[in-house]
Amino acid sequence: MNVPASEVYDGPIIDCHIHLFDPRRPEGIPWPVPGDSIYAPHLPHDYWQAAAAHSITGVIAVEASPWVADNRWLLETLRGDPRMLGFVGNLDPASQRFRHELEWLEQAPLFLGLRYGNLWERDLLEDQQRPGFIDNLRALAGSGRSLDSANPDARLLEGLLKLSDRLPELRIIIDHLPNAQVGPGEAQAFERQVQALAQRPAVFAKLAEIPQRRDGRLIDDPGFYRERLDLLWDAFGEDRCFFGSDWPNSGQLANFDTTLGLVKRCMARYPVASQAKFFRHNAARAYGLGVSRG
Repeated sequence: MNVPASEVYDGPIIDCHIHLFDPRRPEGIPWPVPGDSIYAPHLPHDYWQAAAAHSITGVIAVEASPWVADNRWLLETLRGDPRMLGFVGNLDPASQRFRHELEWLEQAPLFLGLRYGNLWERDLLEDQQRPGFIDNLRALAGSGRSLDSANPDARLLEGLLKLSDRLPELRIIIDHLPNAQVGPGEAQAFERQVQALAQRPAVFAKLAEIPQRRDGRLIDDPGFYRERLDLLWDAFGEDRCFFGSDWPNSGQLANFDTTLGLVKRCMARYPVASQAKFFRHNAARAYGLGVSRG
């Protein structure tokens, strides 16, 4: 893909992927675990300190816990800060209590969707065969909320394809696609899966987890990331790709300034108007921001 040289975007940004947690809680937290470099309180004021030098106007938090009660904790943690635009929660669509919990969450405008994928010993390809799973996600779609995935590999993408076939009305957001795990000899199959998912207009690509390390050092050359990013951009287009920092998990690779700076330099290949969609405008379409849910 030949993209004319552009300039680095310096406009407003919506960060669509951060995690919040507090290990000081009496009940603790399931992730991260003691000994991890990010095992410490990470709350809204910590994020704003890290992001203070940038034009972040809004943030979406993604639940980092499988505990149902933590949806309530995250909701209360976001309340009171208008820059916190909402959160992606965590429920098991095969649970008998799914509808009860979903109905409770639906009352909160800050609730934007649920996450399901390669975490907490889940398997989307297999799990969607469990009783009630599809009907419960149909209810999620009916509420106007979306489904985020997690930690993509070939099996997860296959599960997303099958889920989208069964529920074409469900908005699906594929998290962390730039860092998808593609094994030796799987590149062509991965490209086919990406192209197939991109043919479904309700599927979006959240381009979080772009930075990578090699031999213990951050790879800061945008050219290293070009092939994977161009594949995703060409497939999903400038209207269905958008930004997430993955803070504070990203801090294990680089600080916030370095992470965002690298992403901006990677995206500077595209016209500024396209970058504005990526960093700001596409979040509204993906998560239904500003949509009345009565």
